[in-house]
Amino acid sequence: MSAVDNPPRPSTEPAWPAKLRTLARRAWIMELGVYQSIYRFVFRRPRVPTGASAFRYHSPVLTLLVIFIVLSAIEIPIVDLIVHRWVWVRIPLLVLGIWGVTWMLGLLFGYLTRPHAVGPAGIRVRQGAELDLDLPWDVVASVERSPHRVEKAPAVVDEPEGRTFAARIANETNILIRLEHPLDVRLPQGQDRVEAVRLWTDDLDGFLSAVRTHIP
Repeated sequence: MSAVDNPPRPSTEPAWPAKLRTLARRAWIMELGVYQSIYRFVFRRPRVPTGASAFRYHSPVLTLLVIFIVLSAIEIPIVDLIVHRWVWVRIPLLVLGIWGVTWMLGLLFGYLTRPHAVGPAGIRVRQGAELDLDLPWDVVASVERSPHRVEKAPAVVDEPEGRTFAARIANETNILIRLEHPLDVRLPQGQDRVEAVRLWTDDLDGFLSAVRTHIP
């Protein structure tokens, strides 16, 4: 009997195990990044390549993050007072509350200590501890001002520029980087191939000025 008579069956393996592995990996990376970011902030060791200029991107979410941190910190003693007599409830809630505040601080410090960078080697696109995308100058075709806002969109979308990854802050980007050719990149969602990258920077003019020193 030939192979034509018995065609191979399509794989029926469910996709959810791969998704679970991806989610677990992201959670682990973020958890480690929280404590690394606190360390870098306390000891003033921002992650900026030698000779590169740093560009912040946290201003659209700074107020919201500070509010969450303050409210979470206030909540700890209030909850502790309410459940003080029940030790078996009090201790887990106390640990959970402290962990929550620590995690939020680490998220904020990740933005502060891992800025975008423009330097002799190229552009580094950051988003806290979860993203560090290296774009050498030989793969960068152009960098331009491009205000763009999209609500509830996936990080990678098909645009006129091609398959585009967007490192959005509060659903916004203001820089578009076109690539010379499709590039395989590791993103928080997994490996992907992109042809353009969008990002947000608080200092749009300064970012473009730094780029022009390397690609007029």
